[in-house]
Amino acid sequence: MSRVADRGLAGGDGGWVATPPPAPPHKGGGVGRQDAAPPEKLRDALAIPPYTPDWAEANGCETLAEGLRQYLVEIDVGEAAAGDIVLFRWRAHLPAKHAGILTAPDRMVHAQERAAVSEVALSEWWRRRMAYAFAYSGKDA
Repeated sequence: MSRVADRGLAGGDGGWVATPPPAPPHKGGGVGRQDAAPPEKLRDALAIPPYTPDWAEANGCETLAEGLRQYLVEIDVGEAAAGDIVLFRWRAHLPAKHAGILTAPDRMVHAQERAAVSEVALSEWWRRRMAYAFAYSGKDA
């Protein structure tokens, strides 16, 4: 198995499209999930704990990418294919904190705060912000 899709985490949309959005963060700095949260099934499969909205900026590290490197193989973003996980950074100076799963060369599934999980076009806007890509290759158990 070499792709996330081979593990049943993606394939089409993995059954996530139109599912309700993750719960918003608690007001007052409590623990919650925000737009960077992968679809909940994937989040649970990777054992990602709940976190605060500023989790990436708070420590200034590439926390999400570093965490995924423990379980997946980092690949060049230009080599990402259907089933691979891609990470995006909102601005050049910020850590990558948004994730999507490619479903086709030009489409991905992702979730955003206060919106249902959706499959969207991987437009130039998204491509310019793509910072990392990961596959399961070489990490088989």
